[in-house]
Amino acid sequence: MSELTAARSLGGRPVVTLGGDAVAQIKDTVFDGPAGRVTGFTLSGRGLLSGPLKQSLPWSAVHSVGHDAVMIRSREVLAEPAAVVARGEAAHGRVVGAKVLTDAGTEVGTVLDLVVEAGTSGRVVGFRIAARETPRSGPGRRRRKVFVPRGETLAASGQALVIPADATRFVADDLAGFAAQVDAFHATGETP
Repeated sequence: MSELTAARSLGGRPVVTLGGDAVAQIKDTVFDGPAGRVTGFTLSGRGLLSGPLKQSLPWSAVHSVGHDAVMIRSREVLAEPAAVVARGEAAHGRVVGAKVLTDAGTEVGTVLDLVVEAGTSGRVVGFRIAARETPRSGPGRRRRKVFVPRGETLAASGQALVIPADATRFVADDLAGFAAQVDAFHATGETP
């Protein structure tokens, strides 16, 4: 499996051509729930006073996602925002903040972030969630932030995200250990 990256960590990352020209920076990551992929990025200009750009970056135009920048071949690959935002479920709401339910009907938490396979696939392999736990002592609930794999049959509506109940057996506390959990989950027969 490729290196994993959190979608929120992509925000603010420069978009750079293979020739070295910085053309924009990532504003938001756009996710297509049914496809389980990132469709692309909305962009903002470079610099403190720059606002949103009237162009977006479709995932198909991404050459690679690196630690320090998102690489594209040239400025000409930038497209109209509708090429990214208006595609299918990507236009129907945000996944971050949605409740996470298992296909057995159990609420397990709230989505904090998407976990994307770095490189060129754009595949979302899981989610970082604020896990719901039963109260220990007293009236408050304690939430733990964990990573959970995404299943093959994913439903995302902007209000709720449905994952397989078995996915909850393959959680990790950090991104570094999550890749092994995703591999173990896929070994059970679930493949996104």
